[in-house]
Amino acid sequence: MTADQIRDMIAASLLCEHITLNGDGRHWFTTIVSAAFEGKRAIQRHQMVYATLGEKMKTDEVHALSIKAYTPVEWAALPQ
Repeated sequence: MTADQIRDMIAASLLCEHITLNGDGRHWFTTIVSAAFEGKRAIQRHQMVYATLGEKMKTDEVHALSIKAYTPVEWAALPQ
């Protein structure tokens, strides 16, 4: 899968204010900012992102995905 395909799948299922995705075709790194993460623990946020990719995670089309998931407030507080 390409970065654009993965990014589109995530964005289609999760309203994101910001999303970046980089990788080498097997190992991916993403930063996502979404209000949907409000009140969720890190593991819950990761599960939400994994759910957007569904079978792609189970069939190894997306081998590894490292996730940084922030709420808009958390994102705004980070040094830019």
